[in-house]
Amino acid sequence: EQLVESGGGLVQPGGSLRLSCAISGFSMDRFATAWFRQAPGKEREAVSCERPADDSTYTANSVQGRFTISRDNAKSMVYLQMNSLKPEDTAVYYCAADPHYLCMKEVFHAFEFWGQGTQVTVSS
Repeated sequence: EQLVESGGGLVQPGGSLRLSCAISGFSMDRFATAWFRQAPGKEREAVSCERPADDSTYTANSVQGRFTISRDNAKSMVYLQMNSLKPEDTAVYYCAADPHYLCMKEVFHAFEFWGQGTQVTVSS
């Protein structure tokens, strides 16, 4: 099982990026898939999660209305569209997936599969 993120980079405040996560080794149809981030000196936090098979979703208040998670099951891809980026969005972003859990804050730490991360830097 492997998750590989891409699409990170340097962007100016107010700009947009789309992160991609390529999943291999399992069928993600019934999995929860999520994006997390970790800024220097801070704990990892959940950004957005979805498990469409159970209508389970989560979006952090800090990105509500700006970030959108989506997926293409046929291509085994997960995306995070990030708009109106702010300097405080600077972090390493990680893709994760789990076959059992719903999108609940209490269980995010237990998600089974993780990518290596991609750096997003928002700066002028």
